[in-house]
Amino acid sequence: MVATRSKAKGASGALVSSPSPSASRRPIPSDLSNRLWDAFYVVLLLTAPLKLLLDVPVDAFGRESANARKYILEQLGLAAAGCSGVVYMVNVMGEYCRRKQQTGKDLCKKGTPLGDVPIPESQGLAPGIIYLIIIIACQLLYTQSPESLANYNSSLLSICFMLFLGFVDDVLDLPWRFKLILPPIATLPLLCSYSGSTSVIIPKPLRGLLWRHSDGGGLTPLGQLLSLFVTIDGQAQGKIVELGLFFMIYMALLAVFCTNAINIYAGINGLEAGQSLVIAVGVLAFTLTEILYENDGKASPTQVLSLTLVLPFIGVVLGLLYHNFYPARAFVGDTFCYFAGMTFAVIGVHGHFSKTLCFLFLPQIANFLLSLPQLFKIVPCPRHRLPRVDPSLDRLLPSLCPCASEEHRWAKRLFGLPPDSDHFINLTLINAVLRVVGPLHERTLCLLLLLLQVVCCLGTMFLRFYLANMFT
Repeated sequence: MVATRSKAKGASGALVSSPSPSASRRPIPSDLSNRLWDAFYVVLLLTAPLKLLLDVPVDAFGRESANARKYILEQLGLAAAGCSGVVYMVNVMGEYCRRKQQTGKDLCKKGTPLGDVPIPESQGLAPGIIYLIIIIACQLLYTQSPESLANYNSSLLSICFMLFLGFVDDVLDLPWRFKLILPPIATLPLLCSYSGSTSVIIPKPLRGLLWRHSDGGGLTPLGQLLSLFVTIDGQAQGKIVELGLFFMIYMALLAVFCTNAINIYAGINGLEAGQSLVIAVGVLAFTLTEILYENDGKASPTQVLSLTLVLPFIGVVLGLLYHNFYPARAFVGDTFCYFAGMTFAVIGVHGHFSKTLCFLFLPQIANFLLSLPQLFKIVPCPRHRLPRVDPSLDRLLPSLCPCASEEHRWAKRLFGLPPDSDHFINLTLINAVLRVVGPLHERTLCLLLLLLQVVCCLGTMFLRFYLANMFT
């Protein structure tokens, strides 16, 4: 859950009445039962990627690693060590945060006994530091060329910069303008070492917008306009567009989006770390599928680097999720959101699948688009938009933002409220899900949102490996 300091104002939804008495209270399993089910879900999530790892041929990595099985075992060992290290370090750092009063209270448990318990913030620092140590060790073990060294160094610089920025934001509460300006600066080492293609393949249904396939061929008026800024390959008849500098700008904006998208898609225990785990597993499955079924079991250096970056990340996130899942004993803070977002941007850029990465972020994109009116102050935006809690039912409900009855009628209609209502539902995907399915326990809501993330990752795999050939 997003770290919420005890001195911060409560959610605006606290002003609104509770749901009807018809909302029944379902029993929630014991904590031990929950933990066993959580472990089962994690094993289920990791089953397919582990099976793909076992299918990797011994000689898959070529000069990057003489024995792929040995490399995989080393990476799994580092991931396990990272997980254990984070589990321990969060306990240690939590004590230091309590001494310095770097703690917060869980607003989703307001009015319950757990709502008054101070919880240490900024615990995303522990997985970030341990992850950097692991990647430095990987750099020493696997660097084979100056290009590989540059890729490792740029990755470490960008991730370290964002980890530091996230911790500063947790402590100093930086204005939004810094959160938008600084991430592109953090991507500069990444972009300077980027050696991949800056061109894109236009899908078949859209090529006619750029190239005439009749009357002797040639650029359409739209193609002629775009050719003033980018290069359209005439020999490929509009299939390939060289973006050049614009592709670099896109990758810088991707880093801004990844860091902030995880940050605003938050508010309940385990969601930030959980969504990061699911996306990381999706990245791992995508990379392994590409190696096994598109490259005939031969990995490129960029794919080996992607595996090297994502496997330890899964380990450290699992360690953090142990403390952050319901009921949270640690808040991840902006520190983790920025660290995780930049890690995904680094993997997507160096792995040359930055466009596919966007599809893995579909729930985050939906939440961002839904949040735009509040982010740009078109409608009021309270400090906290997380769901409100009904202590009597131990259920979460959509949080509401008060407004005049004649204002923002479109926002009220969006979630089915009367146009003359004196409030509207805060525009987040979490509140939208609660509006559709009704009041939910916090743990159930988090699992439902993570299931949505899994479905989107599976859809991305289907789109990339089964439908992409129909459009390219």
